Amino acid sequence: MEALTLARLQFAANITFHILFPTITIALGWLLLFFKLRFRATGESRWMEAYGFWVKVFALSFALGVVSGITMSFQFGTNWPGFMETVGNIAGPLLAYEVLTAFFLEATFVAIMLFGFRRVPDWVHTGATLLVAVGTTLSAFWILVLNSWMHTPAGFEMRDGVAHATDWLAIIFNPSMPYRLVHMLLASGLTAAFLVAGLSAWRWRRGDRSPGVLAALRTGVAVAAVLIPLQIVAGDLHGLNTLEHQPAKVAAMEGNWQTRPNVPLLLFAVPDEETRTNRFEIAVPGGASLILKHDTAGVVPGLDDFVGQHPPVAPVFYGFRIMVGVGLLMLLVSWAALWQLRGGREPRPWLLLALVGMTFSGWVATVAGWYVTEIGRQPWLVSGLLLTRDAAGAVPAASIGMTLAMYLILYAGLLAAYVAVLFRLAAKAGGAVGHRPVAAPLPVPAVG
Repeated sequence: MEALTLARLQFAANITFHILFPTITIALGWLLLFFKLRFRATGESRWMEAYGFWVKVFALSFALGVVSGITMSFQFGTNWPGFMETVGNIAGPLLAYEVLTAFFLEATFVAIMLFGFRRVPDWVHTGATLLVAVGTTLSAFWILVLNSWMHTPAGFEMRDGVAHATDWLAIIFNPSMPYRLVHMLLASGLTAAFLVAGLSAWRWRRGDRSPGVLAALRTGVAVAAVLIPLQIVAGDLHGLNTLEHQPAKVAAMEGNWQTRPNVPLLLFAVPDEETRTNRFEIAVPGGASLILKHDTAGVVPGLDDFVGQHPPVAPVFYGFRIMVGVGLLMLLVSWAALWQLRGGREPRPWLLLALVGMTFSGWVATVAGWYVTEIGRQPWLVSGLLLTRDAAGAVPAASIGMTLAMYLILYAGLLAAYVAVLFRLAAKAGGAVGHRPVAAPLPVPAVG
């Protein structure tokens, strides 16, 4: 396998592992603030129980998110030197803003959040929880600014092959940034909501009747039920923005080979790039035109308009359907759960089983959507500005292959350990099966 392909696989492996943890912590920080505020407002121990358990999950996820993010910067320097050489004047400051305004905020106040309970005034501890939540969101903001700029660059000029900033507001608020940011924040909310509901359902199934378990389960279900319709609307708007700025990506998502009206919505197909056709199509006539043009007779750009300049079709096509399919399943499960839990009802066995099965569904949808976004940008690293192959370094394929294998082994081990620790924490949280604590426990900061 050539060095370029291996370098792309290595970066994909790295970002796939990294994105799992910020996707949890961004929204979980706000859920922790909700638990804390509910405790301050009601004095009910169940909210502090929920806080005490989920702050440990936050700490574990935060630590892995920080560590996995560091390796990405190494790869910029080794495998992709052309990236910083060409757009470093823009990417460098944006990454620095993230560190200065978000990471330091998180790193400072997460310590108070974890270790400050009953050591600092309660309002300080609550304030620290708020600032950590703000910090995680700020971090996502700056990363999404850079990522969006790579898709829809603006506010710069090229001098001797190097991008120089001319308008920082245009760079920050580039055409796709608001859509990507909202889509990602909602994805984080859904990921955390299903994680909270799923792990709480697992505890309940094991006989853990701690009041905090039911409070967390209801909160997760309610948040998911509210956010998934918003995500569908945001996804539609994001798709229209992508059609305007990256039509080749949308053509690959839809498996649409020719520019034409009345484009069907493909529920399933097997795209064949060699023959530039689809096999085994199951389609809704005019569906894609209706969604993308709000008119069944609307003309949708096809891949034939971008021969040699469009992304590989199969991964974008399948990734999009996995993301949408999981999203629809989230809608069904969250609304069914909200209905079953109405009026203070306890969860039924079928509901608990469904929620446990959906515990990591947010990860699946987020990673699939991320692949659609990033693979869909190919062959460009920065759209219209820098080809991926032109940013690659001169590292031998054997070296990249060896480090890729090491990364994969390490990531697989860390991921297995993370999931095992989550369920270990959940198993220990309720003590003996059937235990019903009578007082709010401290939010113990121990991780692992």
